[in-house]
Amino acid sequence: QVQLVESGGGLVQAGGSLRLSCAASGRTFSSYNMGWFRQAPDKEREFVSAISWSGDTYYADSVKGRFTISRDLAKNTVYLQIDNLKPEDTAVYYCAARYRGRIATIATTGAYPTWGQGTQVTVSS
Repeated sequence: QVQLVESGGGLVQAGGSLRLSCAASGRTFSSYNMGWFRQAPDKEREFVSAISWSGDTYYADSVKGRFTISRDLAKNTVYLQIDNLKPEDTAVYYCAARYRGRIATIATTGAYPTWGQGTQVTVSS
């Protein structure tokens, strides 16, 4: 089972950019679907983006065009590039992993058994 550590969050002004990183331990990283989720205060955790074990990418409608997910298999790391940040992007961002699985549930929070500790992103207006 992989272990995940996120980094890269911070306080930025609206319109700025951040790149979040999720470093995974384990030898079979390339066989995992990796997801990014976020949770704002008093809101449920929501899907942001995912990259399948085969490299296909998926995005929530609310972030398409501003967020880009990528991975570096050599570094066992998944990235989330966030551009044109908005105050409503303020949340704790979590990385999640699951071993392959059905693509139909790649955006489902409950489908991921492994989570990182989260990294805070705060966007000021």
